[in-house]
Amino acid sequence: MSDVNRRAILGGVALIALSPAARSDDRGMPPAMEADDSPAVLTRFAAHRTGRRPSVVMLHGARGFDLKPRAYERYADALTAEGIDAWFLRFYTPADAQKMATLAEQPAREAYDSERYPAWSKRVSSTITTLLARTDSSGRIGLLGFSLGGFVAAATAASDPRVSALALLYSGMPDTFVRQVTRLPPTIELHGEADRNVPVATGDAFVALARAVGAPVEQVRYPGKGHGFDFADNDPDMIDAIIRVARFFGEHLGAG
Repeated sequence: MSDVNRRAILGGVALIALSPAARSDDRGMPPAMEADDSPAVLTRFAAHRTGRRPSVVMLHGARGFDLKPRAYERYADALTAEGIDAWFLRFYTPADAQKMATLAEQPAREAYDSERYPAWSKRVSSTITTLLARTDSSGRIGLLGFSLGGFVAAATAASDPRVSALALLYSGMPDTFVRQVTRLPPTIELHGEADRNVPVATGDAFVALARAVGAPVEQVRYPGKGHGFDFADNDPDMIDAIIRVARFFGEHLGAG
């Protein structure tokens, strides 16, 4: 890509990233989906075109979408500009939300996460079933997961062949799923090299696993960046990450 084209893209994404959040469009959205023991909650950001469209399901980190909603919305805005419907999936049950609020120590959180990954993955697959049944679906679904949501996305993509593309931000594959993985869709993994919450070695291990099962995979490492680097409002690497993720899904989901 030429420097001129890259500057043009950066400028366009910067406008998306710094503009007011797009209003979510809930028309035609199913009111709830039964998965596990409570309804899963979805919010849709509709693509900027009509007809059948691919979708990307976005999975939040441990503290949910409400921690920094605009950071998640920047990705949704970039995806809709690519012609892709973006969906926020709140995969916690009410019991999960209550439990997570009480777990202050990382070992306790990790133990709880390991116990819940199968149920959370099931909720994502239930969501995929609902979205693929929509009349405006192109039949192609991607998963975009952040931190904890990335582990859930990776576990789902390994077990559900309907996932056509996977993007992970500072994440990896849950240890309890590694031995079961025989396939993965095309994948991109982005990670800050100074991440102390989810060490970059976790992303490296995921990339090695994806290559071992023959999946096309790209990794982007950001020197000096910590966990959630892309949630900073004025960091150029935030814009770079959004560009890469939106472009990746545009290429692999047949948007445009």
